[in-house]
Amino acid sequence: MNKTIKIALACMCWLLALPLRAEVEPRVVDIPTRPGVTQRLLVLAPAAPKAAVILFAGGHGGLQIAPDGAFGWGKGNFLVRSRQLFVDQGLLTVVIDAPSDRQSPPYLAGYRQGPEHAADVQAVIAWVRQQSGLPVWLVGTSRGTQSIAAVATRLSKADGPDGLVLTSTILSDPKAPSVPAMALDRLGIPVIVAHHELDGCSHCAYGDIPNLMQKLENSPRKQLLSFRTGISRGDPCEAMAYHGFNGIESEVVGQIAGWVLAR
Repeated sequence: MNKTIKIALACMCWLLALPLRAEVEPRVVDIPTRPGVTQRLLVLAPAAPKAAVILFAGGHGGLQIAPDGAFGWGKGNFLVRSRQLFVDQGLLTVVIDAPSDRQSPPYLAGYRQGPEHAADVQAVIAWVRQQSGLPVWLVGTSRGTQSIAAVATRLSKADGPDGLVLTSTILSDPKAPSVPAMALDRLGIPVIVAHHELDGCSHCAYGDIPNLMQKLENSPRKQLLSFRTGISRGDPCEAMAYHGFNGIESEVVGQIAGWVLAR
């Protein structure tokens, strides 16, 4: 075998050994929830998913997902822009929009803690379980943590999620119940809390994290994942600040996924 062929074979073996990171073709799905209401989802499925995550953006939550999967709003949100990272970890990934009857301002503002939102999410959890047969975790960031905490405290164990991931949790809020103010003692599921120690958002002060962890005392398993690195740009409550784990998305998602999949 001549030297050129040996080099070519060596290069081929090296390429085959590299991990594959194929971009997943997203699928837009509308499922019925309440009478006359549908819930739009963007679904990304790896070849052999090991668990499922439903991602809840912050802000007003009205992503306005188009039939082709484009976002009318929120494409820079931490969870939205990191969706492929969850897929790369072997997780069936579902991005949830506001429901069809909340597709105009104020979208999910003032709605996240109500029974209708819980009914919509219950239907989504059931659909994901039916389609995949996998455990389903709800992952929220910022205002999205108010959604998933409220939903989990409202739903029964059979209808609710298998676990929660709270990222950049709303720890204080003068206008609506913060996450620690909710009935977290009802949670009998694992909970992951991911928070940046330098989060500058006034609703998300890291000094309030101990109060949140204490309120999760009835959770069978809980874990705090804290971070100090990254990049902070612009409004401290927005996605490109420490609040949105700017620059450390892969590290944050990797730790979350590792904890989810280990359990």
